[in-house]
Amino acid sequence: MDIEILGALAVQENGVSITPTAPKPRQVLALLALHADRVVSASALIEELWGTTPPRSARTTLQTYVLQLRELIAAALDKDEPRGGTPRTAKDVLVTMPSGYLLASGGTESDVAAFERLSGTGYRAMDAGDFPGAARQLREALALWTGNAFADVQCGEQLEMEIKRLEENRLCALDQRIEADLRLGRHRELLAELTVLVNRYRTHESLHGQFMLALYRSGRRGEALEVYQRLRATLVRDLGLEPSSGLQRMQRSILTAGPETVAAPPAAAKDRLVPTS
Repeated sequence: MDIEILGALAVQENGVSITPTAPKPRQVLALLALHADRVVSASALIEELWGTTPPRSARTTLQTYVLQLRELIAAALDKDEPRGGTPRTAKDVLVTMPSGYLLASGGTESDVAAFERLSGTGYRAMDAGDFPGAARQLREALALWTGNAFADVQCGEQLEMEIKRLEENRLCALDQRIEADLRLGRHRELLAELTVLVNRYRTHESLHGQFMLALYRSGRRGEALEVYQRLRATLVRDLGLEPSSGLQRMQRSILTAGPETVAAPPAAAKDRLVPTS
């Protein structure tokens, strides 16, 4: 089974799409696909579909959506070439469990699982000082994202929570990949990307610190200081906060030191995340 979540939802069995077009069955498949090979409780699926006020028919309606998904799976399984042995059925792929349902992936890796594996390898490379390896692994991990997670799915509370978690993981990987590139002296190559990122994440201190560093090392000291002033104005106006002490030290260093002596922004500066709408 091929499962893609980091963008538009796309689930294929035997090379055939089993992604329904109707919104609620699509929600059910999205939550099952995210947790492939793990049981998703019926109560979690019901909460995703109807929130805290489900209709009396919720469980029966959920069963109907599961049947619709199994019809799509069965049609995909019909494309299987005969191989001998007992053929799989739709119930083998979308399994009813005592507490809920399980989507069996057949041992394949979803894009989410691949992202987590590659980014984890990248973080370990950073810790070991292998900046070329970290940049390569993290770049490969981030390339799996083709848009916002579940971009074409009508999301309830469960999926919205998962989207926030995935986006936070994406930002962490992005932050570390940029850090690795800065360590490799790629500051000029980062300028265009960081220009976009600081406009999207207006209070993300680490990205602003990285942008300041890249600008300063590119000989653009005045622009680096302007980035700091814009960030400070936004933090004070929107959150009632001053920039972190680490970012304040960076600003002072830019005022007084050469580009090679300005330190990278501290990891603690990543905490304030307010993307623009």
